[in-house]
Amino acid sequence: MAVLTYKVTNSFPKNETYALANQLNRAVVSIASNIAEGSSRNSQKDFSHFLEIALGSAFEVETQLCLAHKLGYIGEEVNGLISKIVRIEKQINSFISKINTLVDGQ
Repeated sequence: MAVLTYKVTNSFPKNETYALANQLNRAVVSIASNIAEGSSRNSQKDFSHFLEIALGSAFEVETQLCLAHKLGYIGEEVNGLISKIVRIEKQINSFISKINTLVDGQ
């Protein structure tokens, strides 16, 4: 998702380079980064916390993609990107639920 997002933001107007494009790129990288950082933690509760941050970043990406589309920066390819990020959101949410079940069961 990050690679696709970076490719899309390369076509944004130059005045958006340090605004929406930058924010979108940082948010999409934050998803994988928080999952990676959380997986290195010693407790499942900590991991769940980082997954929740990753989920928040995914929702941020979804919102920013919608905004970029409404501003005309992204064409119909936004539909595929939105589908991918929604799938990622569902996967992260499911992962959080499973980890929280393990934490609650201990």
